Amino acid sequence: MLDLLSSDVCHDINQGGREVGVKLFDVFLENMALHYEEQVSELCILTSATHSARASAEFIISGKYLKSQEGLPPARGQTYRIAVGAFFEIKNEKISRISNYYNLPEWINSVTNAG
Repeated sequence: MLDLLSSDVCHDINQGGREVGVKLFDVFLENMALHYEEQVSELCILTSATHSARASAEFIISGKYLKSQEGLPPARGQTYRIAVGAFFEIKNEKISRISNYYNLPEWINSVTNAG
């Protein structure tokens, strides 16, 4: 995926800040792999009818919380399933913006109350 990104890609983190650059996105992906095991299903990709170089995706993430992440509940191998939206902007045939959105309070509730 990193090969598809512009060098100055903007990554809008769900309920967080904006990070700029491929290296920071790579660090983000490595961090996600350390803390979570996730699989995408029910993927629906939408593109602009005007070819304005925008796309979106809606999907379900089924995951397992592997390692506690700062500011979040303790990890005990809890499983979860949550709807996610992702939005993309494309410039010069590279992804220049990625914005991800999901319901963080719902995720926190699901891992807090997992049996």
